[in-house]
Amino acid sequence: MIFLSVLFGILLIGFTLVQIFAKNSQNNIETYSYQLEKKYPEFEIRNYAPSLFTSVKLNSSNYKEASSQGFRILAGYIFGGNERNEKIAMTSPVSMSLEDSITMMFMVPKKFNKANLPTPNQENIEFKEMPARRVACIAFGGWSSDEKIEKYRKQLTTALEREGIAHTGKFMLLGYNPPYEVFGRKNEILVELNNK
Repeated sequence: MIFLSVLFGILLIGFTLVQIFAKNSQNNIETYSYQLEKKYPEFEIRNYAPSLFTSVKLNSSNYKEASSQGFRILAGYIFGGNERNEKIAMTSPVSMSLEDSITMMFMVPKKFNKANLPTPNQENIEFKEMPARRVACIAFGGWSSDEKIEKYRKQLTTALEREGIAHTGKFMLLGYNPPYEVFGRKNEILVELNNK
């Protein structure tokens, strides 16, 4: 009984330390910056600056399958899977297009551009320049799933219709937390808006 209590205590301390590390590591990560235009009860409108992303197109529309595969490929690139074996800093959030086939994207740190980025070892990794864009965004907590994504996509669509705001139908999922972070998880569904 004493052994189990000690083991439980060690596991609890280890778990707590991992959660503290996960929270603190988020503070130093470069993020996809935006300007808040307007806040509504259920969603907000944002303006994102142009940014460069590493991306990989996946042959799946299943969130769990695509997120695991896409993360593995892109993480491999930034952890040194490139012509220079160069490590590139992680950024936040991880972006995923919500289409028939999912594209996962990591924002490239500002110190890089297309000319000075190392060439990926994997041919299916591409560099994608996202122009400035105006989007509507709805947030939700916990872990993402196909069911949650569909629920909040519908909720955002309904809220936009109610406000008479037109959108392009191009939806994205943004995920802000590493897989091992349990508390305070944050996800967002974005949709590009038509020009004013």
